[in-house]
Amino acid sequence: MKVIYNDGHTGECQKEEELHVIRHSAAHIMAQAIKRLYPDAKFAYGPANEKGFYYDVDLGDIKLSDSDLTAIENEMKKIVKENLPFKSFVLPRDEAIKLMEERGEIYKVEHIGDLAEDVPLSFFQQGEYIDMCVGPHLTYTKTLKAFKVLSVSGAYWKNDASRKMLTRINGTAFATSQELEAHLKRLEEAAARDHRKIGKEMQLFMTDNLVGRGLPMFLPKGYTVWQQLEDYIKEKERRLGYQHVMTPCVGSVALYQTSGHWDHYKDNMFPAMEVEGESFVLRPMNCPHHMMIYSNQKHSYRDLPIRIGEIAHDFRFEASGTLKGIERGRHFCQNDAHLFVTPSQIKDEVGRVVDLIFDVYKDFGIKDYRCVLSLRDPADKVKYHQDDEMWEKAESALRDVLNQLGIDYTEEIGEAAFYGPKLDVNVVPAVGAEYTLSTCQLDFCLPAKFDLKYVDTDGVEKTPVVIHRAILGSLDRFMAYLIEETKGRFPVWIAPVQAKILLVSEKSAEYADKVYDMLDEAGVRVQLDDRNEKIGYMIRQAQYTERVPYMVIIGEKETQEGTVSIRTQDSKTVTMTAEEFTKKISDEIKNRTLTTAEA
Repeated sequence: MKVIYNDGHTGECQKEEELHVIRHSAAHIMAQAIKRLYPDAKFAYGPANEKGFYYDVDLGDIKLSDSDLTAIENEMKKIVKENLPFKSFVLPRDEAIKLMEERGEIYKVEHIGDLAEDVPLSFFQQGEYIDMCVGPHLTYTKTLKAFKVLSVSGAYWKNDASRKMLTRINGTAFATSQELEAHLKRLEEAAARDHRKIGKEMQLFMTDNLVGRGLPMFLPKGYTVWQQLEDYIKEKERRLGYQHVMTPCVGSVALYQTSGHWDHYKDNMFPAMEVEGESFVLRPMNCPHHMMIYSNQKHSYRDLPIRIGEIAHDFRFEASGTLKGIERGRHFCQNDAHLFVTPSQIKDEVGRVVDLIFDVYKDFGIKDYRCVLSLRDPADKVKYHQDDEMWEKAESALRDVLNQLGIDYTEEIGEAAFYGPKLDVNVVPAVGAEYTLSTCQLDFCLPAKFDLKYVDTDGVEKTPVVIHRAILGSLDRFMAYLIEETKGRFPVWIAPVQAKILLVSEKSAEYADKVYDMLDEAGVRVQLDDRNEKIGYMIRQAQYTERVPYMVIIGEKETQEGTVSIRTQDSKTVTMTAEEFTKKISDEIKNRTLTTAEA
């Protein structure tokens, strides 16, 4: 692909650079279209990224609608047809500032002021539009073949909440219309699976700005799912010798100064609260509390390993732009645990954690994942606790254990926790990029900071090693993952409503009550829909909106024969006795049967 560079010469760009050039050029063309439609618009940043491109624009009090986005896209198409050449030029600093001031680009002028004095200031122009940019770009606007203006959102200037909120207009572009079409289909699939949309339809959780952004509230049906996950993982952990505790959602600043989180994690924590001369913070994680529980009494090597688990409420001040339903919030509940072990127990305990991770993944049918050994970046003197000897010891120990266990993994520099290396298990969801679901971290740092001890076989006090681990990660994120993987069609044992009785007519009400009582006594989460509605409407609502695994249809025929008609999520209907269905669904719940029919 031929492109133009900021020094004015044209040439062929590298293959891996093509998509970036296309999207960067599309951002300029979109800005030109915006300026034509909104002459008073002032532009901030407009980069290309892995998803497409965007431009942050100051439109004053104007709020864009979907029809406005369509108008911007149509204007872009006109600019493409005009086949305007991209031209580049370089200006001295004072002339660059003058040009931007004359054009009313106050954000560009401020940006110039942030740049070093010796940075060359290059510009690109197509038609009447001029933008400060390093390039490269397409040579002509007509070269842009496939693009789409997608959405509008908000973004603070320079990502600073104290600065003005700008309008962020998002789009994407590809080399061919076929690639664009495939991408748009993926976006459509992602929208259909979005846990926020499904969660609202199924009445699982809600958010409200009056409560606070990033603070989701679980509704009765959603909390039912949440409790199923909590009971499931606690049962697994108890069988493996975990002891569950409950600790406060706040801690003193001194606690986090001791742990090191205050130095390494303060920016992600809520501000401190001053009360009666003491400073407290909402806790972002639970390890300091669990360290204090261990130190509450003396320990011998005979006591170890000690496995402390908790479904713990945590709070992190995530940037507003990163918040996403229950997948990423400012409050969440970790499936957390800390294992206090001797050095000789590291291999066995890490092995048990890995076995538990894979056992859980088998129960939920999770097959698409990869293991990552996350290591520190030795050059980063800010993010990580500075102790080269400790890091070499911890990283070598965890690497050796993974090799001995035969775990297939890749290594990634700069992804460790500030106190130690970790094994991350990254899942690849049905849509979107992979992310870490489970983690197992090896820590020689915090036990020393809290002066934790145990008496070894030789009668000498020694410092234990701590294994931090989370299997479901946070219950909130795991629930979001399940919603999007299943499109809300949970396995029957998790489903908030496992069976819904749909009454065809009042004549069958007495029999329907008997079936309800039978299922209820068997422990099935069952509802009875006896509204005066058409049966087709009730089926559609139960199957497609509420996503109930089993619809139990009862009419005159079923009442006379003592049977029930069972409709599944794949729209198949079978007839059986009420007793047979009760046993069938009870067995599926007891055995935590995974499969659920697709609609």
